[in-house]
Amino acid sequence: MATGIDTKATADHISDDVVAHTEPGHGHSSSKLQPPPLVAAMTQEHRVAAEAKLKRKIDTRLLPMIILMYIMNYLDRNNIAAVRLAGLQDELDLSSTQYQTVISILFVGYILMQIPSNLFLNKTGKPAIYLPACMIVWGIISGATGACENFGALVACRFFLGFVEAAYFPGCLFYLSSWYTRKELGFRTAILYSGSLVSGAFGGLVTAGITSNMDYTKGLRAWRWVFIIEGVITVIIAIGAFWVLPNMPRTTSWLTEEERQLAAYRLQEDVGEDDWTSAESQTFFHGLKLALLDIKTWVLTILLLSIVSSASVTNFFPTVVKTLGYPNVQTLLLTSPPYVLAVITTYLNAWHADRTGERFFHITIPLCVGVAAFILCAATSSVGARYAAMMLMVPGVYTGYVVALAWISNSLPRPAAKRAAALAFINAISNTSSIYASYMYPQPKGNQQPNLVLPLSVDCATAALAIVMTVVMRMILSRLNKKLDKGEHVEGAINAVPGVAQEHGFRFLI
Repeated sequence: MATGIDTKATADHISDDVVAHTEPGHGHSSSKLQPPPLVAAMTQEHRVAAEAKLKRKIDTRLLPMIILMYIMNYLDRNNIAAVRLAGLQDELDLSSTQYQTVISILFVGYILMQIPSNLFLNKTGKPAIYLPACMIVWGIISGATGACENFGALVACRFFLGFVEAAYFPGCLFYLSSWYTRKELGFRTAILYSGSLVSGAFGGLVTAGITSNMDYTKGLRAWRWVFIIEGVITVIIAIGAFWVLPNMPRTTSWLTEEERQLAAYRLQEDVGEDDWTSAESQTFFHGLKLALLDIKTWVLTILLLSIVSSASVTNFFPTVVKTLGYPNVQTLLLTSPPYVLAVITTYLNAWHADRTGERFFHITIPLCVGVAAFILCAATSSVGARYAAMMLMVPGVYTGYVVALAWISNSLPRPAAKRAAALAFINAISNTSSIYASYMYPQPKGNQQPNLVLPLSVDCATAALAIVMTVVMRMILSRLNKKLDKGEHVEGAINAVPGVAQEHGFRFLI
């Protein structure tokens, strides 16, 4: 359905539709939502087999590549924390405040570009071209960071790196929601986000290896080699992505016509409205307006802002682990296990969230673990207890985060332009916390370890706020579902005949 049309007319049109029960697992569609010819000709058995084959085909082509791309996206963005221990701050003679500015400036560019980038991606419908092209540019900028000779050059590189990298993560969230139904999205979002956790786990190992073996190789300090090597790898992966990734369901050339029709119709069935149809139907600002007028967008914005703010500890995780008192290489090695645990808990939690269709407890329970971990780390000086708290910090923050990301697309599913704008807006605002959070973690002075009670307390408070906002979101969606139970019209849902309750119709996932 075109996104640039009058919303009241859209509501009237949907209200007049009669919602019919369809086969289990495929949602519900209005009587006017007719399957395309090749899908209509399928028997039930053929449909089930064709859909399973389609999902395998898309999973195989899409997921491994976007994970690999996100590993490099996150690594190129966050390796600045690890290279602090690989000679960068010493060689460029940066003060603690200058170093914190280098970290925070990336998020200025990162925030500015997210909404325009996602609206442009939605307009063109060519993610298989747009995302790898952006990746080549950020790979070049990342590699060029290794040539910086002073604070000013480093700030410039980091700003433009954030500006270009902004296209990727919100773009991928929209990209996934253009291929997968609401109940399939949580686990796929977790698979995507595992890229950041894997890079967190192995980024420290890679930097430790380069620091140990390449310091002063060809006259260059180890931190320069980190940027150069990772930048070159990024560009190589991006070139390969051009030939692997699909575009939108209607614009992917290597799917058969039957598969294209089925891929698009699955999403229509899921929420009762067509998704991406053509560039002409995707208006830039109408989708943003719809997103900003929806109260759910603002609740989700505060929820994600709170989680990302509490996750700011990971931007300085090597510095946090350094407070245990181990040498630099051992410190970098100790940063890996918490991320490995986070990958495992994130997969299991998201898989179970999709299997059950439940969202609230899959977000709040991990956050409660995170709150406890922050309190423990701030309250004790025991090395064993502090590292146990660090082991739980990363899983506590990120395990529920990916389910919250999927909740955005679940709660603001259509039209596509609204979903794209909401994903970019929420992700952009949530990352503003990284600007101020960069100044909360002080640099160790000599052998004196920094006092982390203040930043850990702030992270604990924002994790608690995220729990509160999850409760608010649950209340809003429960109220909307009750209105659907009564047959009342709800904007953005599949609505039955006015005044007639649906026993098995569309429901927001709670």
